[in-house]
Amino acid sequence: MGEKHGHIFVTGMGIISSLGTGVPEQLEKLRAGETGIGPIRNLETRLAGKLMAGEIPFTDKKLARLARVTDTKGISRGALLGIIAAREAMKDTNFNDPQIRTGIISGTTAEAMTNIERYLKDFLSNDSKNEYIESQDWGFSTEVIARELGIHGYMSTINTACSSAANAIMTGARMIKHGLLDRVLVGGTDALSKVMLNGFHALMIVDPESCKPFDRNRQGLNIGEGAAYLVIESERTARKDKILCELSGYGNSNEAYHLTALSPDGDGTAMAMNNALEESGLHPGEIDYINAHGTGSLNSDLSEALGLEKIFGKNAPLFSSTKPFTGHTLGSVGALEAVFSVLALQNNLVFPNLNFRQPMEEVSIQPYTGNTSGLTVNHVMSNSFGFGGNNTSLIFSKA
Repeated sequence: MGEKHGHIFVTGMGIISSLGTGVPEQLEKLRAGETGIGPIRNLETRLAGKLMAGEIPFTDKKLARLARVTDTKGISRGALLGIIAAREAMKDTNFNDPQIRTGIISGTTAEAMTNIERYLKDFLSNDSKNEYIESQDWGFSTEVIARELGIHGYMSTINTACSSAANAIMTGARMIKHGLLDRVLVGGTDALSKVMLNGFHALMIVDPESCKPFDRNRQGLNIGEGAAYLVIESERTARKDKILCELSGYGNSNEAYHLTALSPDGDGTAMAMNNALEESGLHPGEIDYINAHGTGSLNSDLSEALGLEKIFGKNAPLFSSTKPFTGHTLGSVGALEAVFSVLALQNNLVFPNLNFRQPMEEVSIQPYTGNTSGLTVNHVMSNSFGFGGNNTSLIFSKA
């Protein structure tokens, strides 16, 4: 296994999703097995009566109040979600200490879509430049979050489909490891948009009912929206009283199997998990819980399950997908599930894989469906796998 080169600690986290606003509310809903997926109510789409989603039940005006943003000109829904989560993560953290090299790295896939949709609506009658077209750059939300929260250091945006936020976390960790930064706000944000909903529906991978990850009769995913951010720090700057856990491992594979699919044999997903284990110095048997990618789609779930068997064998650790709680929040999902992984460590919890009924025929492993507390959870792996076979695994450990 790989040798460790210094420790990287998580010292803050924030989140907003269809489950609620803030870390405590997320934990409460996860403990209760309560889903945030339901009928589409706010998004104006012809699919509203046909599909379900993990929709945050707030208008943009309400989100602006929660984000404490007064001038909302041109600011996208995704940026507002990001500000809310980032404020919670950065609570009581100074990002402007000149002695600490800081930065923000954010992942997103659909950041500008909500604003582009607004612009296109009146394009035929008004083709002049307006506030919405100015926000179409995919790094826009990162810039807005940095501006609103006063982050003046390194800034970057990552778009690798559904592994975007996980790759943002990994990239921040690598920059700390190699001495380029000391403290980084890492995570991602994505808002529900008609383009993304229709796009996944056109691919025929959206379940009209609640998604059923790893179930034999799974029909696809439920789209969601949300944002989550972690503050990660080097040993030099992390205050002991603020350490939540350690980011002990991370690994990526980029198999480039297919534009919208993972390799069906599980080799790409297994490679990412193995790379994370090597970086952490842990053996497979030391992982206590795996927060699986588990979208509910035929290809993705099979590829991940086969990958799990390649790494962990027929007696894999307890694993589950939390997407039946929040929906698949696209580029931000790796950050949401990183927060869930930290909560699993802090509370010795394993979250249930909702809606699972029948095991898949191709593998012998199946997800955890209970809601057991009182377990010993020292190491959690979190998987995020994206279109094109960009696969990332993160490992969080008790400090």
